Amino acid sequence: MVFRVLIVGGTGQVGSAVVRALIAEPACAEVVMINRREVSPVADPRVRQVILDTADATFPEQVSKIAQAMVAHGDAVYGASCIGVGKGSLNWSEEALKALEIGVVGGFARGCRAGGITRFALLSAAGSSTTSRIRYARIMGQKEEAVREIGFQRLAIFRPGIIAGNVHTPGYVAWLGRLIPGSFGTIEQDDIGRAFVAEFAEGSALTGTVYLENGAMRKASLSRRDRHA
Repeated sequence: MVFRVLIVGGTGQVGSAVVRALIAEPACAEVVMINRREVSPVADPRVRQVILDTADATFPEQVSKIAQAMVAHGDAVYGASCIGVGKGSLNWSEEALKALEIGVVGGFARGCRAGGITRFALLSAAGSSTTSRIRYARIMGQKEEAVREIGFQRLAIFRPGIIAGNVHTPGYVAWLGRLIPGSFGTIEQDDIGRAFVAEFAEGSALTGTVYLENGAMRKASLSRRDRHA
């Protein structure tokens, strides 16, 4: 099924992996990247960037207008947030983290929903919980809760552990993470990207909220590689 994606955070490490995977997907008709500043254009006519001030009070309304235009084509449309500070969160105040992870992401998600997008994919993190004693995991849990409350027909929440192939992850950390089983271990960044695309391409008939941790993301990634092999 042909689909389109409206994405925020597409210039980050994981976001870039998602965009690369989308470019490799024949069923993807369009990718609209919401950026705070202009970046080097992607050499694919299906990809375009729109520059918006995410701190502007009208940000959700502007997102809504873009979403409406995409939905008007009649294809399936997904909203996707790949915003995530990760390791760098230690250098952020709690207020600044919430402004980005909950404020900006929440504003983007509300704009998508108001514009007619009913399906959404959200980058979070392993161990996310509103009751966690770890600050970052707690804020990620609050972000998940804020997006769930918007009422998407389908919400896919991606919870990677240690992300290999990410410039913010030291090589030795990624190596050690391979010794950790389960959701807190290492997952390749490109596997996350392909897992997002598997959700877009294969999840159009699914409803409800789904949580994808390392194992589920690897399985979804493999399904896309096998399909295009």
